[in-house]
Amino acid sequence: MLSLAISAGAVIEAGAAEIPGARLERLSFADLPGWAKDDHAAAFATFLRSCDAILSGSPQLRPAGATGENLLAACRTARAAPVTDARAFFETRFIPHLIATETGRGFLTGYYEPVYDGSREPTDEFSAPLLARPDDLVTIPAGGTLAGVPENLAAARRVAEGYEPYPERAQIEDGALGSRARAIAHLRHPAQAFIIHVQGSARIRLPGGETMRVGYAGRNGHPYSSVGRVLVERGHIPAEEMSLERLLGWLEAPENAAESREIMRLNRSFIFFTEIEGLAPELGPIGGAGIPLTPGRSLAVDRNIWRYGLPFWLHGDIPDATGVARETARLMIAQDTGTAIVGPARGDYFTGTGDSAGTQAGLIRHRPRFVVLLPRPAEEP
Repeated sequence: MLSLAISAGAVIEAGAAEIPGARLERLSFADLPGWAKDDHAAAFATFLRSCDAILSGSPQLRPAGATGENLLAACRTARAAPVTDARAFFETRFIPHLIATETGRGFLTGYYEPVYDGSREPTDEFSAPLLARPDDLVTIPAGGTLAGVPENLAAARRVAEGYEPYPERAQIEDGALGSRARAIAHLRHPAQAFIIHVQGSARIRLPGGETMRVGYAGRNGHPYSSVGRVLVERGHIPAEEMSLERLLGWLEAPENAAESREIMRLNRSFIFFTEIEGLAPELGPIGGAGIPLTPGRSLAVDRNIWRYGLPFWLHGDIPDATGVARETARLMIAQDTGTAIVGPARGDYFTGTGDSAGTQAGLIRHRPRFVVLLPRPAEEP
């Protein structure tokens, strides 16, 4: 088989030997520890959800590149007739490739859908706003540029003279958007709003008993910075004790109010939200691919390298919600992306909704083996 080097942004197909930041090493399914024991039907159901969006041309929330003809063909096969053997489908239609980085392994974090109390209108109890997308925000497509805007920024502000960098988090909090700062919900504490910014979605329990769901609507385009890393560097939380609970507890503590605000404002990235209506309670939040996420099966990837809908095999120790690291061998589907998810073997594992899912997500900072399943070319037996 011809070995190819792939440039950034190109469709990566089976047979590629090099991609941005890594080598691809072709494997067999027999090389994947635990492959035979996974729930392939669950992974296939998640894959079908991606295929439905791909084949219908549904808009992506955070667009990645073109799907590629081989993945389209695999989706058509998956939808053409009922698949009774999900494992056989993946083995027939895909070829596993180890993503070999300089360190030998990838890096995996976790994310979830928080659930907080809140209000649509500001009150004495709920005063930390989530803002709607302003009408002067222009999202720059992956790999694109705009005159007057530095190349490292992913969004811009439309002004009379053209475009300029969008205000940073601190500037937005200080009123830089003026009348365009329209809040759609309010939380009890700014740290809760900050956590929702990091996770990209939330369920908000309103005073009347209704649950409001909010999802990603855009960002100001500035780079993301980890608040947890700052807390560790300043000695506030030991690295080995870092968790979502410790992070949120420190940020919310009244005695830390001034420094908490200062640290959160170090993250220049700012996320805007929209209310998600009509989404069934049993479904996860909407990911970058524009479809609901599945706990334990949806993976966020670098959209500048990988296409939504690609299956990934992860093998390594991953903690559960109790903090116990367990050997995990699991097929996941690329359905989301994130500002901090950069690199070929970098992933974010969607753990689900609520406190338990948040606990697990906050504990995942591990280095499993990443294997991408690339669609088999139609002409290859």
